[in-house]
Amino acid sequence: MSGLTACDDAPHAGRESPGGGAAPGGMSILPRNEHSIERVVRVVLGLALLLLVVVGPKTPWGLLGLVPLLTGLIGSCPAYTLFGISTCPTKPTTAS
Repeated sequence: MSGLTACDDAPHAGRESPGGGAAPGGMSILPRNEHSIERVVRVVLGLALLLLVVVGPKTPWGLLGLVPLLTGLIGSCPAYTLFGISTCPTKPTTAS
């Protein structure tokens, strides 16, 4: 799969420590915790807010659009990580 797919174990920024191995304890700095639809919405919202800096009221408040834009592109929301939230679909488990 390519593009903005689900929250799988694909290579992701922050998944590995600087030494090249996995982060200690299986924890990652930026765990993927956003659904692909949410990521698209965040990118569109971020771009729309950034346009406020250039077009329309030309207010610096539009720079707040960097937050949803970057979290949408990265696929990880630090606030979600802090509160233990994830909008990723859960994988079905098989009983053995």
